Amino acid sequence: MTHTLPLPDFRHERVEVVTGRRSGLFIAVALHSSVLGSALGGARLWTYPHWSDALGDALRLSAAMTLKNAAAGLDAGGGKSVIGLAPGETLDADRRRAAFLDLGDAVQLMDGLYRTAEDVGSTTDDMLTVSERTQHVVGLPSAVGGSGEPAGPTSLGVYASLQAVLEKVTGSADAAGRRITISGLGQVGGRLASRLAEQGATLTVTDINPARRALAEDLGATWVEPGSEHLVAGDVFVPAGIGGVLTDEVIDALDVKAVCGPANNPLADHSGADRLDARGILYAPDFVVNAGGVIYLDREAKQIGTSAEIMARVSGIGDTVRRILDDAESRGVTPLQAAEELAAARLQAAAELPVR
Repeated sequence: MTHTLPLPDFRHERVEVVTGRRSGLFIAVALHSSVLGSALGGARLWTYPHWSDALGDALRLSAAMTLKNAAAGLDAGGGKSVIGLAPGETLDADRRRAAFLDLGDAVQLMDGLYRTAEDVGSTTDDMLTVSERTQHVVGLPSAVGGSGEPAGPTSLGVYASLQAVLEKVTGSADAAGRRITISGLGQVGGRLASRLAEQGATLTVTDINPARRALAEDLGATWVEPGSEHLVAGDVFVPAGIGGVLTDEVIDALDVKAVCGPANNPLADHSGADRLDARGILYAPDFVVNAGGVIYLDREAKQIGTSAEIMARVSGIGDTVRRILDDAESRGVTPLQAAEELAAARLQAAAELPVR
């Protein structure tokens, strides 16, 4: 399912759009900002109604990565890459390999200002293919000495954020007995669902892939059909799939105390944050909540800290969420505004430093 969203303001440093010479596929690499350092953001392989939708996704996602990396305190800018498939188009093994070789060539055009990694639709093995054409890639398979799949750290950061949100809206960070709806049971959503089931949460779940129903049954979760999950009454709604799901209509129908999830750009429109606030629904900004994976990848690639120290940093996302929620409450602004201002302050401070 793809949601067509409006294009963001164009404030990107550089965008490369190519037709892969091997695969023939649309490829966009968007560098939004390198103010804080070489940009870091994953490579998405997804189906889009039109190539312009794929480009728009790259532009939106790269801008969100700038906010994410800045708010997470990383010395990394924001970028993203997208390989766009036409509706109904599938890739066999040879053409998939060709697509990621083409992506490697496109990333190389950025002269080291952008590092890619796996994302929705891509894998660590795909990144190994990318590495044949460029060194500017992180998250290679652990079997070859890479940092491996970042979904675990991402899920841990989301869980820490969810605890902070529960604490704010219920008075306790304990998930036991809390009614939580998860929309999307992919690498991150599935891990989060398993953790919450162990904690005794009452789960309602869905995914566009009907095969994920087996996980719901294993976890004792209630399965609902995709597109109806936002109608389920509960404590927290967790968007964990593709972006743009929080349209005005969905927000108006939500019957929860809070929204907190790993999906990138879940708000169909920026004004959705105000709409949620007007309804008394707490919104934990996605680019703060889902930063665990990028923290892990950046720290591992730069060999900063032990594994335990990196995971402790990921868990610290919960404290960042608490500070943002407290700041928003004290100033009478939305959590999204508070989070954006946190990121903007760091970017502004870096931009004011003398150029070396």
